[in-house]
Amino acid sequence: VLPGYCRGNVDALAQQFGIPVERGPKELKDLPQYFGREAGPLDLSRYEVQIFAEIVDAPDLSVEAILKRAENYRHDGANVIDVGCLPSTPFPHMSEAIQALKQAEFMVSIDSLDTDDLLRGAKAGADYLLSLTEETLRIVDEVEATPVLIPAQAGDLDSLYRAMEAMTVRNRRFIADPVLDPIHAGFTDSIVRYHRLRQRDPEVEIMMGTGNLTELTHADTAGNTAVLMGIMSELRIGHMLTTEVSPHCRTVVRESDLARRIMFVAREQNTAPRLIHDGLMALHERKPFPYNLDEIKTMAAAIKDPNYRIQVTEEGMHIYNRDGLQTAQDPLTLYPHLGVEDDGGHAFYLGMELARAHIAWQLGKYYAQDEDLKWSFAVEEPPEDLEKFAEEGPTLKDKRHKLRAKAKARRQQQS
Repeated sequence: VLPGYCRGNVDALAQQFGIPVERGPKELKDLPQYFGREAGPLDLSRYEVQIFAEIVDAPDLSVEAILKRAENYRHDGANVIDVGCLPSTPFPHMSEAIQALKQAEFMVSIDSLDTDDLLRGAKAGADYLLSLTEETLRIVDEVEATPVLIPAQAGDLDSLYRAMEAMTVRNRRFIADPVLDPIHAGFTDSIVRYHRLRQRDPEVEIMMGTGNLTELTHADTAGNTAVLMGIMSELRIGHMLTTEVSPHCRTVVRESDLARRIMFVAREQNTAPRLIHDGLMALHERKPFPYNLDEIKTMAAAIKDPNYRIQVTEEGMHIYNRDGLQTAQDPLTLYPHLGVEDDGGHAFYLGMELARAHIAWQLGKYYAQDEDLKWSFAVEEPPEDLEKFAEEGPTLKDKRHKLRAKAKARRQQQS
């Protein structure tokens, strides 16, 4: 078992020595979990909720731009691309856009309150129609697309029930959406409507549109998304419509994809959605500081070289080498003790690392020297390839360049 930071091809080692070789955890304190003393990672491959990601401004986008947006949504986990129409806005390339999406193997819904838009979209190949009421159900007799039904008037569940019954008589599939309202515009009552609908009909397919909460609440969206996905999990709501219009909502699809998987596992295990996956926590972490101050003092006392190590505990940031240990909560106070006044590259490097450490200490995040802070869903990172060795950073390259230049200058003087 090799240390988690060890790079290289472990399969090649296994073949050379004829024994299994594995890469262990990066942190020593994670060894209990590695050896099975604590719960390991769970299978997050399964989910129940289908995500409809809406392109709200589709009439204003070219077909190429719609396809690009759709690809981004699919990459983040969307199952259906919802092509949104705008009131009183011409959409002459709607059919072309839907056909292009279908050719690219997308499931597509058309979203409009204009029945002409819905008809055109369905005839172009849309799989779903958002949204129909009991007053516009005649459309389903002309097309094969699956309708999403909403109340004829806000909060009018009776009209939704009548529309559902009419679809049942037609022997047609449908999805019912009581409509989620914004906070202070009926939000709590709308949650109750979803519950009432599920109690009335345990088998009906239900959709919840989350944008009225995420878009109209200036709060980080991951928490809102997790709670709504928890409600959907409890009520077996199988379809979610979401948007990424406001800048603070730019990762909602990605969050929703992870949240549905976490909630699925939690429900299957009949447990709270904790200790399953930390990916919905961008600002904080469950175990931000793996070592305490006494442990760091012990490690610092054993160092015999001049290279600086940086670590973070609840007390603040700690930087140490053979010359001693410095602790601070303000990284600026450390500069006079570092001895890098004449080494610009090293000073830049330490400044950058201490800034990361400072952010980690302020927020309660895990910090590892020479690694970016992890922001879970908020910042998509490429997968780490531990078979490749890390490249030299620019400060180290600059230092080597200067050393080579000095050596060259000395040789020239000697000659």
